[in-house]
Amino acid sequence: MSSNMLNELMRQAQQMQEKMKQAQEEAGKKVIDASSGGGMVAVKINGRQEILSIQIEPEIVDADDIEMLQDLIAAAVNEGIRKSKEMMQEDLKKLTGGLSIPGLF
Repeated sequence: MSSNMLNELMRQAQQMQEKMKQAQEEAGKKVIDASSGGGMVAVKINGRQEILSIQIEPEIVDADDIEMLQDLIAAAVNEGIRKSKEMMQEDLKKLTGGLSIPGLF
């Protein structure tokens, strides 16, 4: 491999790394809404899978059935994470031109 080819590969790798960094920063600004229990529990999560907020309708809170509330919260959070990962995969496909790179997501 010539030094020109190696330099070009290094330049492309640096560009890709910069684009990845920018995509991750942008992901932190995107907000995904998810809910469970017919909207009784709602979460907002960003593209980095960080929970921004959880909203619980008061009528779903039952001291005699805390387990149901816990299940609804878990379901809403898991749905938000799933949607966030899908969004990031789509964004990365655009970034890599559809090329699947193992280990990115």
